[in-house]
Amino acid sequence: MTSFDEIDHVALMDRVRERVGDKRVLALVKAFLKSGILGEDGAERDTVTGTPQGGILSPLLSNVALSVLDEHFAEAWAAMGGTSAARQQLRLKGHATYRLVRYADDFVVLVSGTREHAEHLKEVSAAVLRPMGLTLSDTKTRIAHIDEGFDFLGYRIQRHRKRGTEKRYVYCYPSKAALANAKAKVRTLTQGATDQPLNILLHRLNPVLRGWTNYFRYGSSKATFSYLRAFVWRRVICWLRFKYGQISWEKLRRRHLNGWWPVEGEVALFNPGGVAVTRYRYRANRIPTPWAAAPLGQQWARLV
Repeated sequence: MTSFDEIDHVALMDRVRERVGDKRVLALVKAFLKSGILGEDGAERDTVTGTPQGGILSPLLSNVALSVLDEHFAEAWAAMGGTSAARQQLRLKGHATYRLVRYADDFVVLVSGTREHAEHLKEVSAAVLRPMGLTLSDTKTRIAHIDEGFDFLGYRIQRHRKRGTEKRYVYCYPSKAALANAKAKVRTLTQGATDQPLNILLHRLNPVLRGWTNYFRYGSSKATFSYLRAFVWRRVICWLRFKYGQISWEKLRRRHLNGWWPVEGEVALFNPGGVAVTRYRYRANRIPTPWAAAPLGQQWARLV
């Protein structure tokens, strides 16, 4: 995790110029960087470094700045050899092999080596980012063994022993923080607001549950989905019991629980436990893209 408060405007604009030749666009980007910020006290302050927080271009420019890290690790990966056998030879000689995985400002460097190798790569990453004015966050940057595990993009990635065997595999499943966040959203939607009908509540809950489970369906998430199913069912039932406090349980069940599952008209509560888990197949840079095949000039022409 990096901090963008001190990003160097000159270095950033140099990287933008590598892809953008239109001086009008460059002037617009520069003006955006120098636009200043409005403080809580109402005073406007100039921005000498950094990208405006919440600005529409800030995520894009942050990715442009972090591309220096992508390029460095891509060159290092190519230098290790084009085959797994070549990289295995490096490891047999006591060298480390490693690869970067990045999404926005969140990235992880996967290292096959010792802790000393990992410490060195942390210093290398900091050195690569330094010319851009970027620094690694001390609180969010750490070194962890795969048996200890780490959180990345909401997933918990950790090596465990497979149940019933002595073999150990790396598993990806929703992190505790991600599950707690989903539960908090469900609690907020099912807390009070009993003046609304059940179908409105289900319409609000279903997109949250559907989006969350679709994101985590590519990991070992079946047990978590079953737990979330029971949690959501319990929250909706408590909401119904509070809304219809004068109705008996049998009557409430006949009216709103079709097969014990909350239903109102044609709207049924989304069932997280019914989402099929499909393990993700890693394809690296073999994922089809329209940008890789065309020359640079044609790529920009497609944007016009």
